[in-house]
Amino acid sequence: MPDLKDIKKLYFIGIGGIGMSALARYFNGRGVTIFGYDKTRTPLTEKLSAEGMTIHYEEDVTQIPEGIDAVVWTPAVPKNHTELTWFRERGYAVMKRSEMLGIISRSMKTIAIAGTHGKTTTTTILTHILRTGGVDCTAFLGGISENFESNFVEGKSDWVVVEADEFDRSFLQLSPDIALVTSMDADHLDIYGNHDDMLDGFTSFISKVKHGGTAYLKHDLTIKKIPENVNVIENAYGINCGKSQAQNIHVENGNFVFDIENEENTLHNLKFTLPGKHNVENATAAILIARQLGVTDEAIHEALITFKGIKRRFETIIKNENITFIDDYAHHPEELKAAIRAAKMLFPNEKITGIFQPHLYTRTRDFADGFAAALDELDEPILLPIYPARELPIEGVNSELIFNKMKNLNKKITTKEALFDILNIKKIKVLLTLGAGDIDAIVPKIVKQIENISTK
Repeated sequence: MPDLKDIKKLYFIGIGGIGMSALARYFNGRGVTIFGYDKTRTPLTEKLSAEGMTIHYEEDVTQIPEGIDAVVWTPAVPKNHTELTWFRERGYAVMKRSEMLGIISRSMKTIAIAGTHGKTTTTTILTHILRTGGVDCTAFLGGISENFESNFVEGKSDWVVVEADEFDRSFLQLSPDIALVTSMDADHLDIYGNHDDMLDGFTSFISKVKHGGTAYLKHDLTIKKIPENVNVIENAYGINCGKSQAQNIHVENGNFVFDIENEENTLHNLKFTLPGKHNVENATAAILIARQLGVTDEAIHEALITFKGIKRRFETIIKNENITFIDDYAHHPEELKAAIRAAKMLFPNEKITGIFQPHLYTRTRDFADGFAAALDELDEPILLPIYPARELPIEGVNSELIFNKMKNLNKKITTKEALFDILNIKKIKVLLTLGAGDIDAIVPKIVKQIENISTK
């Protein structure tokens, strides 16, 4: 691997991924010439091209330029990918995205946010709070921040905020100064095998914290072995529990309002734009770290009320007197429950319709019971076929597996093509689209249908 300062041309395989594109933007901003492949042209890849990067969309080694210094690839790309194989056979310096992020993080003061859910939101909230409070941090985000209109934020200080992804054990490449774990629910069992081995992965992540660094764990989390020379703070935060706890949560004029009480003082009447108790908890975690870095209470108040949100994290697409349409990335049973309950708190007197697209055959197989229970909380649940992503089909695993376990009498199952035949927009007051696959592709079609009705 060449020294980072010697890299002039960098090639990304899977450049359109949220983590990959953030890395590409980091190097592009430092004058490195960026080339890359992705299988799908998206608004994000179009933005990357507009920023000066050269991207193509076919597996075609003839489009690889000469003089590439290093190659970054994502595990979302098959290991037998034509271009990846071509680079390896010719001895190029090839590394995973997580390895490159690890190299960058070791050269800076790093805050790493881990968790099976909550990490993207917490990372983005923390970045906004820090920058509002005068800490000019760099950030690699797992979603598109509405405040920064990007998944990468360039800063001038020594601090960098990164999302520590447990998938493929990527977070073990990091060596943070401060770590935080939001959740350790079973997930990615196709990688870890079982929940116990996944918990071992989180213990290993905490052991990666630099000598004398700090690791915060949510109130209900423990790790198997506390490493020496790391200040591990268990029971660090939570709702009505933990050393720093959110209290008195209520909805006021569309905002979630709460207090934070800890050993030092109480922050009163914090107004937060992002709905849901789970997001109040994420904000509490972010505030915990921000205060460690010296951010004032006044800046925290300002940051929470000016936080605009994240693309596909309870993102309000349309809100008018007839309908509210919200799009969310939820793809784990706990995330589904959190999104649905947030909608219920905001709209306690309205019927809530949710369209869910399961993500991955293995996740559907492993958590079918949890998905069924979560979807039963909707007034009208609609199931779409599984989005396979990187996986091949598994016999007997399909959306019907979830559907047949559901007890909700209003449940429906359909295809994306037939969805609009059963979607009666005129009778829907609150609509959620839920999932991490390509369900976001139907969002513009739903918007068009809503607009057509409103103009009649």
